[in-house]
Amino acid sequence: MGGGPVSPYDVRVRRDRLILWNLDHTLLDAGRVTREAYAEAFTAVTGRPMVRMAPTAGRTESEIIFETLAFNGVQTEDEHLEAFTRALETAFAVRRDKVRAHARVLPGAAEALQAAERLPGAAQSVLTGSLEATARIKLAELGLDRHLDLSVGGYFSPVYPKGATIETSRIKTAQKHGTTIAEGATVLIADHPLDVRAAQIARARCVGVATGTATETELRGAGADFVLPTLADTAAVVAAVDRLTRRDG
Repeated sequence: MGGGPVSPYDVRVRRDRLILWNLDHTLLDAGRVTREAYAEAFTAVTGRPMVRMAPTAGRTESEIIFETLAFNGVQTEDEHLEAFTRALETAFAVRRDKVRAHARVLPGAAEALQAAERLPGAAQSVLTGSLEATARIKLAELGLDRHLDLSVGGYFSPVYPKGATIETSRIKTAQKHGTTIAEGATVLIADHPLDVRAAQIARARCVGVATGTATETELRGAGADFVLPTLADTAAVVAAVDRLTRRDG
């Protein structure tokens, strides 16, 4: 019987290991657009200009939002989070062209994604503290979404921390493919010690890449299973992922 080529995420293909990628400062840099979107959302919610934005590395959207409000002298209330996330989604949506123009894929990221998705039994998605809508815009406009199954990704949740969203992503992937993915067959590739800790909480493995604010020494000290300076060496990235997630690893 004939038929077209099998999609890399065809549910008929058995998946028994999960590769999760952090976005900002691991795969891409969209800092300029993010700051603009935050400034617009801040003004929409508070009626005043944003003077200072909170640090973003390794953090979830709620942490960044509440700290940004505090840094700018706004007394936070429960409804701020929902209002701010809605405004942030809108601010990103109208800046799709700016993402394409001003954001950038970090060296080796596209090649690493493409190579890692060929690993036998691998499902590949994202684990990020960003809103799902903004994450999808960044990935789509930079052409990285074609290598990822975003339907099983882990995104910002007002309820669950990053470690829990790793487990959620693992469950969604296993259910989609009718398989079992062991904790040790899950790996997170990320750039910050907080992400390393999230992987440890979920009993996943972690490849640290020193493309953000953390050094290789800091990532090793945090307990990353493997550390690389960047994603530029595709073979090294794939070898690390393969070694950490294969059954005899």
